[in-house]
Amino acid sequence: MLQGPHGPFFAQLAAALEATGASVHRVGFNAGDQFFWRRSDRYISFQMPLDTWPEELGFLLSEHAITDIVLYGDTRPVHATAIAQARARGICVHVFEEGYLRPYWITYERGGSNGHSQLCDMSVAQMRARLPAGGIGVQAPDHWGALRHHVFYGALYHFCILVGNKAYRRVSGHRAISVSAEFRLYLLKLLKLPFHAIRRRRAQRRITGGGYSYHLVLLQLAHDANLLAHSPFADMQDFVETVIRGFARGAPGHHHLVFKAHPLDDGRINLRKMVSESAKSHGIADRVHFLGGGKLGKLLDPATSCVTVNSTAAQQALWRGLPLRAFGNSVYSKPEFVSNQPLTSFFAHPAGPDQLAYQDYRNFLLATSQLPGNYYAGSGRRQVLRRVVDAILAPHDPYEMPKPDQTDAARAQHIGIVN
Repeated sequence: MLQGPHGPFFAQLAAALEATGASVHRVGFNAGDQFFWRRSDRYISFQMPLDTWPEELGFLLSEHAITDIVLYGDTRPVHATAIAQARARGICVHVFEEGYLRPYWITYERGGSNGHSQLCDMSVAQMRARLPAGGIGVQAPDHWGALRHHVFYGALYHFCILVGNKAYRRVSGHRAISVSAEFRLYLLKLLKLPFHAIRRRRAQRRITGGGYSYHLVLLQLAHDANLLAHSPFADMQDFVETVIRGFARGAPGHHHLVFKAHPLDDGRINLRKMVSESAKSHGIADRVHFLGGGKLGKLLDPATSCVTVNSTAAQQALWRGLPLRAFGNSVYSKPEFVSNQPLTSFFAHPAGPDQLAYQDYRNFLLATSQLPGNYYAGSGRRQVLRRVVDAILAPHDPYEMPKPDQTDAARAQHIGIVN
């Protein structure tokens, strides 16, 4: 195991895997990784400069006869190196991510996630061919339910690094700002959650009760790998300017534009000011609004369309049948349900999705890589753990939908592994 989500999920997953007879090791790169592991006999502390990581990793893979690597997010430098070496050695890589069908699921894949996922190369027709008879009748709620836990574990993780990272001082992290700055941002967000919730509710009521048509823009975290590694934009400023310019030129004069911040945005960039200044420069300040979060479902229900870089939250727009304009690489960028119109044309006459195609796509994900639960709340972790160990031990990839006769053979093989 390499780096995982903030909190105890990876430690609990390791215990569940060990119950099957597996031997699990954890490589930690800072005091936060070490704090949430708590088992010195299976903990490998990496305390060298990162340019030595490839060589050290090769040694660890050979010394411990590693057959599988488990990690969260595939674009971190230490993870990208591990994936490359695993492929060269024929080692299976298990990748966790936040749910593609958020808010109620997590994602489990092999080999890569997001822009590196196998889903990017699969057509809707191929997914339909692999669907089980009868489809999947699961509906998603429109709330996540684990935000407080996520923020709490994020703050605790960075506090551990801040006060206990002396042994890891030669290891450079993958974040763009310092650990102390990130800890302060997490702590402030945790303390201000009640205040921000009241402010968001008031702003949301003004927008949904405004009596005007509006297009919703889903912003992502400025340091999100999907934005930085899988999109045509250099940064969030580039995206915001592109959207406002397209809206000013193409949208009907009575339409409005609403920017919604990511629920975990920590304020390292003043997005409200960024949006306001761009709107003023295009002469549409009175028709552009900014929300620092809010209930996504309640914002999407009355919306005319949705625009994003490649946020997974955009799938809630598709689920509702809303026209969607997305940029860059994403697992849902399929021509059947994502518009490829120029922004000016999209804001003028947005083309809607093929809802039957999207339903098939969604059912395929629910039958394969989406597992119910979350990484942060205790009840959510228990939900995930009930299913994820079987998924990891399965002899086939999640997207390889076995036929009934293959399923029986796979189950027998799995039982042999567990026993």
